Amino acid sequence: MLDKLQALVDRYDKLSELLCDPDVASDSKKLRDYSKEQSDLQPSYEAYTEYKRVVADLEAAKEMQGEKLDDEMREMVKMEIDELSTRRNELEEMIRVLLLPKDPNDEKNVIVEIRGAAGGDEAALFAADLYRMYSRYADTQGWKVELMDVNESDLGGFKEVIFMINGRGAYSKMKYESGAHRVQRIPATESGGRIHTSTSTVAVLPEVEAVDIIISDKDIRVDTFCSSGAGGQSVNTTKSAVRVTHVPTGIVATCQDGKSQNSNKEKALQVLRSRIYDVMRQEEEAKYAGERKSKVGTGDRSERIRTYNFPQSRVTDHRIGLTMHKLDQIMNGDIQEIVSALTIAEQTDLIDEKGV
Repeated sequence: MLDKLQALVDRYDKLSELLCDPDVASDSKKLRDYSKEQSDLQPSYEAYTEYKRVVADLEAAKEMQGEKLDDEMREMVKMEIDELSTRRNELEEMIRVLLLPKDPNDEKNVIVEIRGAAGGDEAALFAADLYRMYSRYADTQGWKVELMDVNESDLGGFKEVIFMINGRGAYSKMKYESGAHRVQRIPATESGGRIHTSTSTVAVLPEVEAVDIIISDKDIRVDTFCSSGAGGQSVNTTKSAVRVTHVPTGIVATCQDGKSQNSNKEKALQVLRSRIYDVMRQEEEAKYAGERKSKVGTGDRSERIRTYNFPQSRVTDHRIGLTMHKLDQIMNGDIQEIVSALTIAEQTDLIDEKGV
């Protein structure tokens, strides 16, 4: 572990030299690439630097224990050894996490797709609740939410809603939300007061740049049509809505949120690229599914991952057995505790799997 860290520290120091080189300073691409690489290495560099200092201080304190000391000084040295030992263990755990392989998509923006599944109108209403939950969570993270496409139900819910979250690290936190979300509550349309169970599905896709997934014009079919639903005077009067079909795969993406046909086409292509990439990634991961031991998972859309029980104000994440009795706060966007618990669970699985 320490050999790996030393190699990272050596690279960090080399990057510091390169960034002071006039030739690099005059090359904007190299300057940007080297600066980003050093920024990515900085947490490991700082952790290892502190770790070496703590270990050195701990060794010095243990040497002092062998000297002739009065009772007060001996107690002070013992306290220092205890504190340094605790900090050393904390840093070792931190370093193990830092050395885990990084998901190349973690820093990307995300495209989130929410659909009402089993439960009809109630599922659509819950899909709208999930959209508000994620929008408010994005606000707490300083991220920007951009609505891309929405298909409303008669009661004001969402049969389907697609939106982008722009913000550094959005995928690293949102990726655990993919799957089936189950709600148990008394629907507004239920006169008998019976509790119903409905589900909505969430798919979280990393944003894919045009250079990463190249879509040839000859491989797509573009159809335009009039927008439907809320949207102002342009709705149902101009063919601003766009449907893009990737002919080789049959994957389709639609956008009707904006008034501009060109803007809607570009958004539809963004969604299309992410969907194509997601299919490719799932196919690749399926090859190694038998080898991977991680229990958290981030890809199976049919997996029931969480239950929201309104009568008991209870939220349960089934992947890690986490139950919280603060449903109101969670539906208001306070999901960071769940995200953190899922992150730790995946890191623990990876440490066991990789033997870091």
